[in-house]
Amino acid sequence: MSNDANLAIDTADRAMDVRPEHALDEGRLAAFLAEHLPAGDGSGRLSLAQFDAGQSNPTYLVTFGGHRYVLRKKPSGKLLPSAHAVDREYRIMQALADTEVPVPSLRVLCDDDSIIGTMFYVMDFIEGRVFKDPALPALPTGDRGRVFETATAPLASLHRVDWRAAGLEDYGKSQDYIARQIHRWSGQYEASKTEEIPAMDQLTRWLSDNMPSDVNHPRNVTIAHGDFRIDNMIYSPDSLDPIAVLDWELSTIGHPLSDFAYCAMMYFIPAKAQPSPGLAGLNLTEHGLPSLSEFVAMYADAAGRSDISAMSYYMAFSKFRMAAILQGVFKRSLDGNASSRIAGQVGEFVKTFAKAGLMFSDGTFRVD
Repeated sequence: MSNDANLAIDTADRAMDVRPEHALDEGRLAAFLAEHLPAGDGSGRLSLAQFDAGQSNPTYLVTFGGHRYVLRKKPSGKLLPSAHAVDREYRIMQALADTEVPVPSLRVLCDDDSIIGTMFYVMDFIEGRVFKDPALPALPTGDRGRVFETATAPLASLHRVDWRAAGLEDYGKSQDYIARQIHRWSGQYEASKTEEIPAMDQLTRWLSDNMPSDVNHPRNVTIAHGDFRIDNMIYSPDSLDPIAVLDWELSTIGHPLSDFAYCAMMYFIPAKAQPSPGLAGLNLTEHGLPSLSEFVAMYADAAGRSDISAMSYYMAFSKFRMAAILQGVFKRSLDGNASSRIAGQVGEFVKTFAKAGLMFSDGTFRVD
């Protein structure tokens, strides 16, 4: 398989040398792993590589005792309140282990900062493929639509999980999710603001003034992944089925349509955008890709939802939320503690997403 960042990447091929600013105390880590992981070959030898993926929590490929694992940790430095919650990632994946939602097998959560400097957890490494470009250039044209269809299955399964029965009664408030999210992300945005962006201010006001009336209906109170994308899944090495959903840091009890709208945002990101390409500007039919309305229908079918009339609102909301997230990434890059080399390039994307959100608010963009 190719290791081109725009194609399909073997999960192991995504790892490279650990960056100096993210070096770990390997002696302390090896001693901790020896105590908490299976003995393996008994050697206790440790090797580390770092995944250059994700903008939030530094992630490492760990080889120890003849086995491969993945370690995710909080970044160093001053952090925004409630951000980089690797313990929440651990808890939600643990709760979903016996459901239809595919998640990695977890090993241990460490909240002792003396080991490697910050909280971290370890999970099993999963051999598979990650599709970094939603246009799926690594696949034959006839296979690409299948990836979109199978992507909706774990998301719909997640939204069907009885979160109370899964032990997540206190994982998030069950009412007023959208209002609370607008308040939270506007606050995070203001806390990391580096310049005035009028479109972001206007979008925030519109979302507050036009909230759908059924946001608190029981069918709209589900687990929300919060960062669900095709490239946050691992696909089987030999099929088009997702075998693991990753990056649960932003998960909570939320709204299923906002969760899907976030995934569908790729339709409004330019195909050549960096670091995260989208589908805008492509001839979708020619590339064997479903239209936005077809993708919405795939999710509605998988989730058993007949009413998606409010989807445009949640599309606008997802743009607002992403703009706020990226503003935080950009501010951390200026402060020198972002976890990706490319974090400094995302500043302009904040404006792009805010403007796109306004286009949903006035009907320029539609999902039907």
